[in-house]
Amino acid sequence: MRATEVVHYMLTTLFAAAAAHALRQGVLTRTRAGRSRVDHLLHAVMALVMAVMPWGWGGALPELPLSVFFAAAALWFPLTAVKCGQERQLSAAARRLPYAVGMAAMTWMSYRSTGHAHQTMAEGVPTAHQTMPLRHFTGESKAADVVTGVLALYLLTCSLRSLTRDMPTLRTTPETADNSTSLKSVYNRFWDGATAMGTAVMLLMPH
Repeated sequence: MRATEVVHYMLTTLFAAAAAHALRQGVLTRTRAGRSRVDHLLHAVMALVMAVMPWGWGGALPELPLSVFFAAAALWFPLTAVKCGQERQLSAAARRLPYAVGMAAMTWMSYRSTGHAHQTMAEGVPTAHQTMPLRHFTGESKAADVVTGVLALYLLTCSLRSLTRDMPTLRTTPETADNSTSLKSVYNRFWDGATAMGTAVMLLMPH
């Protein structure tokens, strides 16, 4: 088995487990508010799509509808950060920003897949005027690499923050541990960090 296939299997396992977790949180937990339920269902759809994207048959997914869906999902998270007072609203929007960036990364990957297919078709037909299209695609490729790098760097930063945030506090005794480091909070942050890291890896993989 090649190293690339091992990475694909790892990503599929990660996102399949993340989808199961999000579905459990969104559907089986009946005490969730409406917004939280939608949040988890969006994460479940994202994880399911990510689970199949590494494989060749993942290319059969409808790219344009998925791009529109994830673009709307990226807007959902900051726009639904409704709190009392502007300062609290900005704080809530900042907390939901990593989720919005994750959805934006999904939109970007779907867009790049469509653009790559168009580019391959254009380059596969020899014409007398290929110099200008090739320069055009080269410029687009460099700009696309910058966008991909920025998204991946942000998601990696969010991932490391989520995965390491509770490490010093977890070494305290249970009597003095803060409520924010409860098992449930640590569990949720683990899935946030793992999903963000998997998304960053997917961004950096060749498409």
